[in-house]
Amino acid sequence: MTKKNIFIISFFLFNCFPGFFIFISAQKVNLLGQKLNTITTSVPFLLIAPDSRAGAMGDAGVASSPDANSMHWNPSKYAFVKKQTGISISYVPWLRALVPDINVAYLAGYYKLKKSGVIATSLRYFSLGDITFTDIVGNTIGQFRPNEFAYDIGYATKLGSHFSGGGAIRYVHSNLTGNINVQGSATHSGNTVAADISGSYQGDEKLISGKKSILRFGANISNIGAKISYSDQGEKDFIPINLKLGSSLHMQLDDYNEISFLLDLNKLLVPTPPTYKTDASGNPIKDAEGNYVIDKGKDPNRSIVSGMFGSFSDAPGGFNEELREVNIGGGMEYWYAKQFALRAGYFNEPSSKGGRKFITLGLGVKYSVFGLDFAYLIPTEQRHPLQNTLRFTLLFDFDAFKDSDPSAGNGETEKKGK
Repeated sequence: MTKKNIFIISFFLFNCFPGFFIFISAQKVNLLGQKLNTITTSVPFLLIAPDSRAGAMGDAGVASSPDANSMHWNPSKYAFVKKQTGISISYVPWLRALVPDINVAYLAGYYKLKKSGVIATSLRYFSLGDITFTDIVGNTIGQFRPNEFAYDIGYATKLGSHFSGGGAIRYVHSNLTGNINVQGSATHSGNTVAADISGSYQGDEKLISGKKSILRFGANISNIGAKISYSDQGEKDFIPINLKLGSSLHMQLDDYNEISFLLDLNKLLVPTPPTYKTDASGNPIKDAEGNYVIDKGKDPNRSIVSGMFGSFSDAPGGFNEELREVNIGGGMEYWYAKQFALRAGYFNEPSSKGGRKFITLGLGVKYSVFGLDFAYLIPTEQRHPLQNTLRFTLLFDFDAFKDSDPSAGNGETEKKGK
């Protein structure tokens, strides 16, 4: 069996039968003596940072200056854009060190209405490449290209001079099996509809340490939607409902130099896997109905609303474990002459919750009509699907065709025009 087939099978099991991984991970212990209790959901591709700008700043973007990719991070940011229209195209190779044909493609754009508000849309496509399905003895039973996609449409408007609100509706389609039979059960594509609710604050330009500065705050609850199932017999699983909170500070150092600092906090609003009782031999104990008996925590089989609100208090390790469910991403962005950008950042996920820890670096170039961003990721604790991979995003500024005013930007001091 090839490495790619092993990956696809693992990916399918992770999406379609997460309870298996929940039980296994809940019983392991990391080097700090903490139980590994990773939260799993279906369609995790919805959380992949799609653009290279935020990807180069530690996956921080909920309170950055608005651009065409704001749909993923915070739709309400669109209300503060100055350009009439913007479009971006992003390409993210995935697991490039293992296989050559897995990737995430992202297309996003917005249009500023004449009277009020901004409409936006985006399409994310995750291709898992061509695979060969085989039975238990290795006989070929079919060829298939697993894929997932999400289509969004959103709207943002100002709620005053400093505040904005926004929302988005998202259709999610996940086809991982090509309707083959798995362990005697027929499978099908997973489909659901989800929504985002977001808000932003953008302050007036003020002097901080003698420098013109803009302070921003942002919040976004994304992927509020129905659960997904890949078979008629299987349980439905939560999609990655996620809370993003963040802030940023932009400072214009002089006529040629600008710098921004960003910080994001992320928490999944889905149930935390409980720990289960085991017998003297370490085997799980089941009740009369064949369900695992919970030792600590709460039953993860809950409604969407109960899962969201209960996600703040259902960790079996109590408040300390709840704090470990918060991921932190932060970074900086430096612009010279409003044409060249340097970016860097760091992302931290506690080891007991997945252990994603990585440094990010990136470059940006702005021309009159388009901009080009690059991002590179360096893992610091464990291997990452994006290591040794160069991501890029191409942004188009259609206003540049009709307006050569260099002071028309995308939301900083209206000079950069990123």
